[in-house]
Amino acid sequence: MKQLDLQLLTQNIDQIAQYDFDRNKIFGSAYYVCQGQTALTKCYGTLSSQSDLPISDTTLFRLASMTKPITAAATLIMVDRGLLSLDDPISKYLPGFSNIHVIAADGSDLGRPRWQPLIRDLLTHTSGIGSDPLKHQAMTAEDKQTLDSSIEYYICSGLDFEPGSQQLYSGVGAFDVMVKIIELIVGTDYLTFLKQEIFTPCGMEDTTFEPSPQQWQRLAAIHTNIDGKNAQQAMPADCIFEDYPCTHYLGGAGLVSTLKDYSRFAKMLLNNGRASQTQLISENTFRLMNTPHVPETIMPGAERWGLGVRVITEDSYPYLPVGTFGWSGAYGSHFWMDPKNELIAVYMKNSKVDGGAGNESARKFEEAVCRSMRS
Repeated sequence: MKQLDLQLLTQNIDQIAQYDFDRNKIFGSAYYVCQGQTALTKCYGTLSSQSDLPISDTTLFRLASMTKPITAAATLIMVDRGLLSLDDPISKYLPGFSNIHVIAADGSDLGRPRWQPLIRDLLTHTSGIGSDPLKHQAMTAEDKQTLDSSIEYYICSGLDFEPGSQQLYSGVGAFDVMVKIIELIVGTDYLTFLKQEIFTPCGMEDTTFEPSPQQWQRLAAIHTNIDGKNAQQAMPADCIFEDYPCTHYLGGAGLVSTLKDYSRFAKMLLNNGRASQTQLISENTFRLMNTPHVPETIMPGAERWGLGVRVITEDSYPYLPVGTFGWSGAYGSHFWMDPKNELIAVYMKNSKVDGGAGNESARKFEEAVCRSMRS
């Protein structure tokens, strides 16, 4: 196992943070790296260009797609208790999907699929639900208003492809369907379920879909560029992700969290479903999360989908070893767990400058951590 050189890690993180500031890519950022008892927390900048409040480990960030691993963990809790199976068809819980057709973006009806989408497909971007950007653009404010109105839209607009035949990223739709299934089974709203089953056991005090007035004051602004200069991206009122109301609990994109909170969630994942003295998910069930589920035939390369996370599957991936798993957010946040080296790393920023998964800042963070490891 390689060991972190904390002094070198500090230097490397300072450099990549400064790199982003020099290129007007952020108002502020926060980093956490932990290996055993060795941990680094570094925060830079302010909440916005108009704010003097410094970024800290309790600054709130919009997680965007870093919500997905939380929804995957929630699903595995249900699997662990025998309340559902990954191989259940979603129509078992939502009958509206039983007669769904595959419909192209131009409206062409391609008929009923040979196989119904399964729970597993929702978490691996192979369901055909919510993957077509043109269909997403066609959603109205009324369609986005609630979980139920969105799911009705997905049923009416049809599947984007035959389930299991390909993998195309579902930013919101598939994970909304997963949330609705969880709510139907447990008989409570999704936020209440997450608080009871994940947030409280992990000590995640600030993670929520609906920030309090005090929490809104700690929320980092969305950074953007106008003519190459720093600017603040205006966001719709009372919305966390795009123009979805924060009362619509988005399973794929709707949470806010802090560096402190999300690092605790990541530790639970590294510990195979265990938070402090509580085993939230049995180890056997938890391993389903970081096992690649998508065949190489439809997802070639060094990364494949586990459940709500990407898993590094080949040594050709730069910096991170095989078995590393995690994900990113559309506003630039990024995290991973490296079981081989018993390491977690979490990076928080909110910016629309260089994209979500695969953004330059995230890749530089991977490189900075990797170059701080010694055999």
